[in-house]
Amino acid sequence: MKIAIGSDHAGFSYKREIIAQLRAKDITVIDVGTDSEVPVSYVPFIREVAEGVAAGTFDRGIVLGGSGNGEAMAANRIKGVRCALCWNVETAKLGRQHNDANVLSLGERVLDLRTALAIVDAFLTTPFEGGRHLERIHELDA
Repeated sequence: MKIAIGSDHAGFSYKREIIAQLRAKDITVIDVGTDSEVPVSYVPFIREVAEGVAAGTFDRGIVLGGSGNGEAMAANRIKGVRCALCWNVETAKLGRQHNDANVLSLGERVLDLRTALAIVDAFLTTPFEGGRHLERIHELDA
C-alpha cells in the first residue's frame, strides 16, 4: 500500500508519529509536507495528497491540521476524493465501510495521539462493503 500524507503546522507533530507507525509496518509513505511547525497554509499540501489519490498515484491519503475540518474540505474539492473527517475508530470504520473513503482527515488539536494512531489503523484495514453503498458512491462521483 502506498500512502500520501500532508499537513499544515498544526498537524505536523502527529504526522511524524503516523509516518513512523506506518513505516514500522512496511507501508510506503510519501510525505508531501509541511516540514515544520512554522505556520503555513494547508491548502497546497492537502491538494497534493488529494490529487495524487484521485490520479491513482497513491492508494490512500492522510491529511492533518488543527481540527481537520479545513483539510477535509480542501481534499473533498478534488473529484474522485472521498475524505472522511474522523474523531474515533468507529467513524473511520464507517467511512471506509459505507463511503469507501480514500482520504482520512485528522485534527491534532482535538484528538489524543493514541486515538489518532488507532483511527489510522482502522482506516487502512477496514474494507469497503460495496453493495447498497456503491450506488451512493457513484452518485457522489457523478
